[in-house]
Amino acid sequence: MNAPLVILVEDEEHLAQGLLFNLEAEGYRTRHFADGSEALTYLLETKEDLRAILLDVMLPGKDGFEIVRALREQELYFPVLMLTARSHPEDVLEGLNAGADDYLAKPFDLEILLVRLKSMLRRAAWTQADRLHPLAAVPPPPKLSADLYLFSGRTIQFDTLQLVAPNRTTQLTLMEADLLRYFVDHQGEIVPRKDILEQVWRLHEDTDTRAIDNFIVRLRRYIEDDPSAPRHLLTVRGVGYRFLAQPAP
Repeated sequence: MNAPLVILVEDEEHLAQGLLFNLEAEGYRTRHFADGSEALTYLLETKEDLRAILLDVMLPGKDGFEIVRALREQELYFPVLMLTARSHPEDVLEGLNAGADDYLAKPFDLEILLVRLKSMLRRAAWTQADRLHPLAAVPPPPKLSADLYLFSGRTIQFDTLQLVAPNRTTQLTLMEADLLRYFVDHQGEIVPRKDILEQVWRLHEDTDTRAIDNFIVRLRRYIEDDPSAPRHLLTVRGVGYRFLAQPAP
């Protein structure tokens, strides 16, 4: 079996060479791009079985935000860990809102990066066909496990990051899945917005919370029959949100 292929998109040559050396020492295969536009062209066209992308934000050509948005718009769900020197919470949220799965602020500890990468790979265990054509793939029969949640005719498969509804299958990003899991774990409770920032995204509670609104809009599209009149994911004005698996008629 081939070693997992990890794509590194980083224009700082010294940092890139150090990361490539350590990734290969950990048993990963690597491919490196220093230009965002070249990286995006490759990612949109490649047929290689790549497993994850380590993506810098500040790049020549396309920046990291543009790259991850373009991938998600083409329904390509390669796991993305963003590396950013722009560590303001708003910048982190912009990356997550664009569709990144995780982030790491520069300068970072190598061991933390490797742990984050391994975590992404564990959570992104779908097949090659799922990654390249996620909505066209037929999901396997669900198995009862801690990674499976059923409600209102829908199934959340946390291990494959898929939400299966009667009329479609949606491939979730890691951050969308983490937020859904948090709501499921606190089913029926009011979840304050600051808990989403601190417990799910590991950000300070005084961070601009507009990204939460965008995530909630997306989740409602996935789980509600009528997103404009939600019954499962309710807003508690001035506080946060409440998830109801079985809302009252």
